[in-house]
Amino acid sequence: MSRLQIYNTMARERQEFKPIEPGKVRMYVCGMTVYDYCHIGHARMMTVFDVVYRWLKALGYDVTYVRNITDIDDKIIARAVENGETISDLTARFIQYMHEDTDALGILPPDHEPKATEFVPQMLGIIEKLEANGLAYKSSDGDVNFSVRDFRGYGKLSGKSLDDLRAGERVDVNTGKRDPLDFVLWKASKDAEPQEVKWLSKWGNGRPGWHIECSAMSSALLGEHFDIHGGGADLQFPHHENEIAQSEGACQHTFVNYWMHNGFVRVDDEKMSKSLGNFFTIREVLERYDAEVVRFFIIRAHYRSPLNYSDAHLDDAKNALTRLYTACKDVIADNLPLDWNEPHAARFMEAMNDDFNTPVAISVLFELVTEVNRTKSPRLAGQLKSLAGVLGLLQRDPQAFLQGGADVDDAMVTQMIEARKQAKQEKNFAEADRIRKALLEKGIVLEDKPGNVTEWRRA
Repeated sequence: MSRLQIYNTMARERQEFKPIEPGKVRMYVCGMTVYDYCHIGHARMMTVFDVVYRWLKALGYDVTYVRNITDIDDKIIARAVENGETISDLTARFIQYMHEDTDALGILPPDHEPKATEFVPQMLGIIEKLEANGLAYKSSDGDVNFSVRDFRGYGKLSGKSLDDLRAGERVDVNTGKRDPLDFVLWKASKDAEPQEVKWLSKWGNGRPGWHIECSAMSSALLGEHFDIHGGGADLQFPHHENEIAQSEGACQHTFVNYWMHNGFVRVDDEKMSKSLGNFFTIREVLERYDAEVVRFFIIRAHYRSPLNYSDAHLDDAKNALTRLYTACKDVIADNLPLDWNEPHAARFMEAMNDDFNTPVAISVLFELVTEVNRTKSPRLAGQLKSLAGVLGLLQRDPQAFLQGGADVDDAMVTQMIEARKQAKQEKNFAEADRIRKALLEKGIVLEDKPGNVTEWRRA
């Protein structure tokens, strides 16, 4: 039986996975900054590491999975001020929306979901250690910065040299930093900032920089040395590089053994961006496609490869998932434990142990479909459902999926109505009208009543 191999970004190669503590895995993934709706890129990141989490558990590991929430950030402050609301109200609302999106996509909740604002004392503790180790200093503008050139090994994750970084540096040198490469650990408070983002420290009132947040939350919940750290490819530099510098600079030992990064999402072969008009939130996508179709579409690509979002690819994913559900509908599956010695299951395990190769694992599911259709075997149908379940697929009533009933279930209608109310509150009437139109296309008629009440009925 093959052993799990993980592509380690730090080593730039596949490596056999060996946990620090036998039988146990500690994993941290950089989660959401909660000031807006999650988009399809976030859906990919959270689905990818949900699959990693599920597979580690399927292998029998006792997994502790931490996915953080960034609830203090420049963008969060700006959005709250713009909306005329407190930061805690803004972030609470978008945390709720995030949970609705992840629930729809079948993403399991992590074991811990820490919020940055809950770990400020731990952040200050790390900064004090860095200062004591000669790696942090207070600048003339009141910020506390990390001294990059004093940390040996900076750039080892991204492969960037200090000379290359310095040549392309665009940071304003009038910030009080000793070197433009240095990054902020603690931001001095500004008079115009809300009081709720000001914490007392030995360096004066301020708030944490983004990078220090993850170092504090991960070490507090998983220890100063843990197994896996993941996130999107866009976080490799500078965020994860800075995490390593902070954590290893403070503790003087290895921070993480295996670094994992999922690939980018493109839209019709172009980079997704609001300026190009090809930016899609999870909610917008779920208005058009069943959530399991979206999950299947994401999983069908290898996590490290680029994922090209398009209607054609989503339609193809829907047709492929329909084929899987049709096999489940036609043969009543035995409800038996997964037999890993069965040839299809063994090939599935081999694929997943090869750096979570979900495209090959899914091809095994289609091999099983062919056998189920040919033999009408309840045992093989049970294997199909159980193997797909490891990926969070095929766990619904086949008839309900095939009839498309999940596309307009009550929970989804309610979620879309709440999104429309929020859009109206933010005076984004174009978005509110778009949601109303999307529901009407699904046969749902909205009726606005006094008191900000919206009722709905099927046309």
